[in-house]
Amino acid sequence: MPAFRPACKEEKMLTGIAHAAQSAGSPGGQLGAFMPIIVLFAIFYFLLIRPQQKRAKEHQATLDALKSGDTVITNGGLYGTVIKIDGHVVTLQCSDKVRVKVIKKSISSKVDPSTLEEGEQ
Repeated sequence: MPAFRPACKEEKMLTGIAHAAQSAGSPGGQLGAFMPIIVLFAIFYFLLIRPQQKRAKEHQATLDALKSGDTVITNGGLYGTVIKIDGHVVTLQCSDKVRVKVIKKSISSKVDPSTLEEGEQ
């Protein structure tokens, strides 16, 4: 049975160099490892998050510009004319003698009354 022999200086140095070469990995180091995650976040930001924020700002501007007499459609598909705005509550007139109170945020968009057909009003 061979006896245990201690490693010589050259073997220790070569082993140390080999470990250093393995730990160096890619030229970018740790930044290179996170680069795909950073790129994915940038793609998600510009394709998903930013357009959604833009739409939300436009919707809020539309809600802030509402006034009596505007024709709107709600998220539930209800067409109506704004009669009264009281804080976050909007009163819509859907037909003769039919008035509905809805939350302001449930209004989807303004509608041009000239585009509505007679059967839809």
